[in-house]
Amino acid sequence: MTQHTSKPVALAFAAALTYCYALPIAAQTTQTDAAEQLVEEVFVVGKRRAYQGNFDDLEKPSADQTIEEELLRQVGAINLNDALDLAASVARQNNFGGLWNAFSVRGFAGDINLPSGFLVNGFNAGRGFAGPRDLAGIESVEVLKGPRSALFGRGEPGGTVNLITKRPQFERTGEFRATYGRWDQMRFEGDVQTTSGTNDELGLRIVGFYEDADSFRDTVETERVGFYPSVTWDLSEATSVTYEMEYTEQEIPFDRGVAYSETYGFTPRTTFVGEPGDGPIETEVLGHQLEAQHNFSDSWSLLVGLGYRDTSFEGGASETNFGGRQTYFLDGRTLSRFFRYREFDSDYFVARAEVAGEFNTGSLRHRLLAGADYDRFELDWFIQRYRPGWFPASTDINTLDPAAYLFLDVFDPVYGQSPQPVPGPNTNRAEDLKGVGIYIQDQIDLTDRLQVRLGLRWDDFDHDLTNLRAVPATTATSTDDRVSPQFGVVYLVNEGTSLYASYGEGFRQQAGFDCQGNQHSPNITESAEIGLKLDAAQFAEGVSGSLTVSAFQVDQSNMLVNDSECDFWSSHDAGKARSRGFEADANLAFESGFNLWFSYAYTDAEFTTNSIEADWGVAIEDGDPLINSPKHQVSLQVSQSFEVGGMPAQAGAGLQHTDKRQGFAGFDFNLPSYTTARFFAQIAPTERFAIRFDLDNAFDKTYYTNSYADVWVEPGAPRRYRVTASYSF
Repeated sequence: MTQHTSKPVALAFAAALTYCYALPIAAQTTQTDAAEQLVEEVFVVGKRRAYQGNFDDLEKPSADQTIEEELLRQVGAINLNDALDLAASVARQNNFGGLWNAFSVRGFAGDINLPSGFLVNGFNAGRGFAGPRDLAGIESVEVLKGPRSALFGRGEPGGTVNLITKRPQFERTGEFRATYGRWDQMRFEGDVQTTSGTNDELGLRIVGFYEDADSFRDTVETERVGFYPSVTWDLSEATSVTYEMEYTEQEIPFDRGVAYSETYGFTPRTTFVGEPGDGPIETEVLGHQLEAQHNFSDSWSLLVGLGYRDTSFEGGASETNFGGRQTYFLDGRTLSRFFRYREFDSDYFVARAEVAGEFNTGSLRHRLLAGADYDRFELDWFIQRYRPGWFPASTDINTLDPAAYLFLDVFDPVYGQSPQPVPGPNTNRAEDLKGVGIYIQDQIDLTDRLQVRLGLRWDDFDHDLTNLRAVPATTATSTDDRVSPQFGVVYLVNEGTSLYASYGEGFRQQAGFDCQGNQHSPNITESAEIGLKLDAAQFAEGVSGSLTVSAFQVDQSNMLVNDSECDFWSSHDAGKARSRGFEADANLAFESGFNLWFSYAYTDAEFTTNSIEADWGVAIEDGDPLINSPKHQVSLQVSQSFEVGGMPAQAGAGLQHTDKRQGFAGFDFNLPSYTTARFFAQIAPTERFAIRFDLDNAFDKTYYTNSYADVWVEPGAPRRYRVTASYSF
């Protein structure tokens, strides 16, 4: 069983370190040109991140998006899902009852039985069972789209999400933030920095948050606490060391959302279909990152790092039954459920070293990255389950035992009517995934305008899978190795315009096994894209920012879907799939104080092979769409800075549109399209104090964000307001 920090201590600790890092309103206009100049300087004299070279955005053969903290504040983003909604090429996937982040990039998601992998400062710190990622302590979110595997290696198929954390800036500052919102949301955040040492060579930063909130879902309450200290020690002008800790504890009810019947429609979005008496799922994460950077000269630097992350997930939950066990399909009122208890643990260790620099061979300029990394991911899965039997389609619901099916009236729920069943054995396995990789990338200036990027990565993997249910326990071992190439070309049309094309291959080891106990083959991806980039400052006075348009194709093989033919948690190879599409992104800031963020994606993601009995006993056919992948998705955000009675102020609005999408692999079930709007306003009566109002889903639309099946659908929240006060010093 997982050991948890005592609640009073955690609450007091979070309250003492409550955080707010909102820029003064008067300083909120983005200065993109100044930021780009800073990038050039930071590379040689300051801190840099792994897998990042010394490149201006126009020189990168990829359609990346960086969501800065200012924009995250404008949209009221609190967790990673909120942030990724801003990137139209990213779509929400089944989030496991609200217990983790799951998303696809350009139509493709990762492992369906694990949270989506994301990076934190280049580390694979999104792996494990830590619960949804809060944005406290996050400075920016990078959506790195396209063929990246020659550098990042084991990222998700369509792209990589990288979170940049708040590290010491060698300042003595602090900010606090308190929020009250609908459904009794109470949230406190804090961010404090200081320095120490003879020459202030030691920087310390402490970020923390505490949140307690009810929900529009009846009886659902969540409680979260997080603590993220970091310290940077500048040993000399050339050498620095940074340590960061991540601690988060969350209590979240397992909420499978709503169910849908073609005859009766969706169950009410306010009805919680679990049992409050089951208690919450408890998740906990303790992570450490250590990085050291040494600049050999103005042109060459070395970056080494270590990371360790331990996560746990424990609790039981009543969940909605499927198909021939679901009574809601019979009468449109009575929902049947089963019970499952889970205890998951994971340990993740990574080590890496990377050298970066520049040199010339004759008239050719080279910008080189070369490095190696090692990681080990250990997973323990323990599941017990109680599930009622099937019933014939002609069954009279009154003949079924309510205690066996854990009935719930979705229109008049009365909880606790049946005793919690005793679950039996279901899954008990341990996995050990190890990998080592070596990579190199060289971007060569062939002329003043033409650059080529060549990249290559070699990976070697081992996978040990132990079935602890077997007597005696059995262990299967597999090994793989693969070379992943990357190629890109960039043509600088002029100072403000570039054209690019890129191609890359990816390789990702897959956890779990099939019905016969066999380990899965690796997931293989081929990606290609072309694009056009514009620097807005070169085309109009008084505006800064960028515009990017791109077209892409991603092919993937050995895709997994869950397989219900087994009595244990397993997956099935559904074959191959392809995603094709077009994207347009703009991030503009005007001297007038007006800011615009626009992101549009057209994504056509579909299976390209037939798979018999692939999932839930049905066939997936060539041309079937991928689950939770909308063809059209748009995010639009605007804001305007101004003054009211001499006080700085800002107001803005946002629009989110998501097209209809497949809601159940292999079945004729689609989630409807939706469009939501939000508004915000903020004013600073004094230099240090500000107050803000947010209104989400302003027109109270009923919508559904993602699903795994027709009985596991996540509803979006109704109209919601929040009031936030912040104080800086």
